[in-house]
Amino acid sequence: MNYGQFLNMIPEAFLVLALIVVFFADFALAKTKVKGCTLACLTIGSLAVVTAVCLTAQPSVAFGGMYVAPKAALVMKAILTAGTLIVVLMAQPWVESSATTVKNEGEFYLLVLSTLLGMFIMTSSGNFLLFFLGLETASVPMACLVAFDKFKKNSAEGAAKYILTATFSSGVMLYGLSFIYGSVGTLYFDDVAQRISYFAQYKSQLPMLIAGLVFFFSGLGFKLSLVPFHFWTADTYEGAPTPVTGYLSVVSKGAAAYALMFILMRAFAPLVEYWEYMLYIVIVLSITVANLFAIRQSELKRFMAFSSISQAGYIMLAVIGSSQMGMAALMYYVMVYVVANMAVFTVISAVEQHNNGTTQMSSYDGLYQTNPKLAFLMTLALFSLAGIPPFAGMFSKFFVFMAAAEQGSFWAYFVVFIALINTVVSLYYYLLIVKAMYIKQTDTPLPTFRTERTTQIALAVCTLGIALFGICSCLYDYLFNVSISVM
Repeated sequence: MNYGQFLNMIPEAFLVLALIVVFFADFALAKTKVKGCTLACLTIGSLAVVTAVCLTAQPSVAFGGMYVAPKAALVMKAILTAGTLIVVLMAQPWVESSATTVKNEGEFYLLVLSTLLGMFIMTSSGNFLLFFLGLETASVPMACLVAFDKFKKNSAEGAAKYILTATFSSGVMLYGLSFIYGSVGTLYFDDVAQRISYFAQYKSQLPMLIAGLVFFFSGLGFKLSLVPFHFWTADTYEGAPTPVTGYLSVVSKGAAAYALMFILMRAFAPLVEYWEYMLYIVIVLSITVANLFAIRQSELKRFMAFSSISQAGYIMLAVIGSSQMGMAALMYYVMVYVVANMAVFTVISAVEQHNNGTTQMSSYDGLYQTNPKLAFLMTLALFSLAGIPPFAGMFSKFFVFMAAAEQGSFWAYFVVFIALINTVVSLYYYLLIVKAMYIKQTDTPLPTFRTERTTQIALAVCTLGIALFGICSCLYDYLFNVSISVM
């Protein structure tokens, strides 16, 4: 094997280097007072460098097509790394406040970087085997992050449900991959597509291929928390530390969404007439069921769990089109979703730190009276998630609707219509939080407090993104142009 091909994996190489540096720094500074600050600075600096590397790297292929990094994948990696950077910034007050996390802060940074490395591998896979390895590399450290507050009952319960569901979904996916390999005799995406096209002419092997496709989609549906693969989501989001919940809801979901669309377009394009109807059903169920359950929630992290399920359904609208516009819409939606959702979770984390760890929605009653800046930034983020103009969330929803409608069939229009109706429902339950902050009165509102500097930076970055991403049309044009690389 030519080991020089590893030089084509520049973003992954920089991320592995960052892992090594943080690991040895954690070991060398174990008994010093500057350990926490040093590790945080190293992690944040490394993520900033990796983001720049992803944006400047050239498209590449390695190991006979097993590793494929078109320009779109590199841009998606940059978006995921930027989201991870925001997570690390917002996590600083939590890391420094708990005796458990202070002792293990090095492990926290290493697990975050390891999970991101797995997502990088997922997005650059040209082979089902490498994709599965990337998926597991991302999932196993994520389970450790969910259980990071190991002495809290909810954290242990959420981690147990995540691990059990992840194990089962991985088994289902492997079962589906065995069907695919048994039918076509290869695991390379492009070769799978060619052989499926050949078999489709003679109606040969199609039942086994369709069964493999369904099992594969079921396994990846867990990662995206699509209905009916969503049952773990609310308990895991509630039990995990709030920064980890944000990481799980945004960065992990973005990587899985891109990987799913890439694989459907590259490997299963000849079976589009089968999987598009599967997507229609899952999208309608995910958006509708999640919205109905979100209305009933009183705990804010469970509320955001069902919100994330609904948002996953909207992201899948971009997959329906299976076009350049669809890929651009998906990346744009993930980019906007990163800043809007992370703004919400940053506020939740800040309030949680100054409210004895409580994340009940009632804690936000009268928040505008005592902490008007936090309430205002929370409102902007919620409006963006709801798709209210002129914020970036409105444009992201518009683009995924257009990508789905481009498909042109009656059922595509019907799914877009259902999604539009559900947008009104989502606006209602997002406004419940706004109502609590601005209208509801309480005798014991949350006292005025000052947020930490890293929290302020994270909120400033997210708010800037919410305000500017919808105005700067050049961003979508850029994403549209790079999306041609995966067609």
